[in-house]
Amino acid sequence: MIQWMHTLSKSWFATLLMGGLTLSFVVWGIADVFTGSSGSAVATVGGSEIQQDEFARTYKNFVRNQGQQMGAEITPEMAQKMGLGQVALQQVISRTALNNEAARLGLTTPDSEVAQNVRAMQGFRGPLGTFDKTAFAQAIGNAGYTESEFLTEVRQDLTRGQMTQAVESSFLLPAGYAQALFLYINEKRAADYVIVSPDTAGAVPAPSDAVLAAYVKANPDRFSTPEYRTADYAWLTPADVAASVTVTDAQIKAQYELAKATYVVAEKRDIQQIEFKTAAEAAAARARIAAGQSFEMLVAQRGLKPDQISLGTLAESDLPDTDRAKAIFALPLNEVSQPIKTGFGGFVLARVIKIAPGVTRTLDMVKEDIRKTLSDQMAGNKLVDAANAFSDARSTGEDLTQAAKKSGMHVGHLASVDNAGLKPDGSKSDAPADPEFLPALFKAEVGEDGDPFVTKAGAYFAIRVNGVTPPKLKTLDLVRADATNSWTQEQKTKLVATKAVQLVAQADKDKSLDAIARELKVTVQHSPQLSRNTNDTMFGAPLVARLFEAGPGGIVMGPQGISGNFIIAKVTGIAHPLINPRDPNFQAGAQRLSGTVSGDFSIALANAARAKQGVKVNQKLVQTVVGGGS
Repeated sequence: MIQWMHTLSKSWFATLLMGGLTLSFVVWGIADVFTGSSGSAVATVGGSEIQQDEFARTYKNFVRNQGQQMGAEITPEMAQKMGLGQVALQQVISRTALNNEAARLGLTTPDSEVAQNVRAMQGFRGPLGTFDKTAFAQAIGNAGYTESEFLTEVRQDLTRGQMTQAVESSFLLPAGYAQALFLYINEKRAADYVIVSPDTAGAVPAPSDAVLAAYVKANPDRFSTPEYRTADYAWLTPADVAASVTVTDAQIKAQYELAKATYVVAEKRDIQQIEFKTAAEAAAARARIAAGQSFEMLVAQRGLKPDQISLGTLAESDLPDTDRAKAIFALPLNEVSQPIKTGFGGFVLARVIKIAPGVTRTLDMVKEDIRKTLSDQMAGNKLVDAANAFSDARSTGEDLTQAAKKSGMHVGHLASVDNAGLKPDGSKSDAPADPEFLPALFKAEVGEDGDPFVTKAGAYFAIRVNGVTPPKLKTLDLVRADATNSWTQEQKTKLVATKAVQLVAQADKDKSLDAIARELKVTVQHSPQLSRNTNDTMFGAPLVARLFEAGPGGIVMGPQGISGNFIIAKVTGIAHPLINPRDPNFQAGAQRLSGTVSGDFSIALANAARAKQGVKVNQKLVQTVVGGGS
């Protein structure tokens, strides 16, 4: 049977950390959004501000993940055409509204639960399959988070979950409704289609200087010089102190013994057991199993629930009585044991439903890894000492150069650099190659002494910005070619859209694509099988949605992915899968779907919270983030 249910409740952070998965944003209603937010906030929800950098991070991750889903890189211009800015904005607004509501109700999540949740995330596991601090730092850094920012958002996500899960639990769809949704979700369609390219709309006359100048002025983000900054900075890297670090074999051995539980991991088993008061009772039950009765039926007959028979995932040493431990750890997978006497006087029938093999890595196997880890730690300590010495020197009034000399740090100067590391003449500057340096430089306040900060690469930097040259609109002569090309492409898009509308009207009248295909001098093509979640470079989500809204023979139009072409398509086939309500796969899907539909309650909760709190949006800042508006 077709796998018909998708899990729609993945945590926001699960996707951005597991590159290649799709982040599914709910498109919330926007009737409650109006302009009026001020300052550096992209939006204000109640009394909570959504800062520009927070929205920029969410938008960047959203665009990246949409590109992974489509199998193509999405440029800023493409993202604008697809309206991704508003989708991401509404998601952040609704998330903030739910955060506010959770705070009002006094809900919170303890540190222990946050830590447990983070440590369980697949994307943070190292070579041994356990939580790895380096993998954690790299993953959240790639997604644009500091550790504190990430942990705050995890806490908020878990706290929102307390509220939304309360309204989603214990909901079960009626069977008829589940069948109808099954048919809806798994509906397949086919279409004939023609492609309308911008060339079919005719030539676009060259713009006058006045038109082009107005276009440049209306799009300053595209046609301005970047901001340039002049700065002094101090730095020190792990390579600078590596030669002064020595790790001995004794230190390596001591570290191995200290972390031996990481290198020598015992076999673990997921264990179930049914308890009996006497050996006779246990033997009788085991005889019924030998005669063909299932373990699950025996559990049901005794009125037990899954959590009453599960011991969890245990190592042999976790079981308190030795004889029972040896018997259970000798069992083959999924085999029910003979009666086992426990150390507490009773008897059990046990079953192992999962085995995680043990892992042993000897000292010789991990010696060099430990050496590197200790070397990095010792180098890190030296870097911290240098950074502290630098701060102490600055606090006594010494300038950046003097403090750097006293603490053993290097000093650099940047005469004029943009956020890409380029000089005004377009050549590469001498800015450090560390990817965290330039963002920090452009966040720093002019004239202020910044504290030393450490990057993911382990380097320390301290920056003082001496001056800023703000962006300036370039002259028309400098941008004429780029501006003409951009303006022309926009005009072509408008013309081809108008042309496509006219052709749809003609095709509707003819009940056929043949005539417009002859006019366009193209052939009518046949689509592959389409589902509601089809979204590729030919059939993008907007076009697919319209095809599934149309009736048999309906004719619709939409953009061809992100190519600039339009597709005019006619629905030629609609098919639904057969349903067997007794099929266990269908029944399991209906149960999962009940949980998904209950998510609508959470959407309603978010919308109610938005309406109650009020939302204001600074569209100018939104446009700044998305590159000119969406």
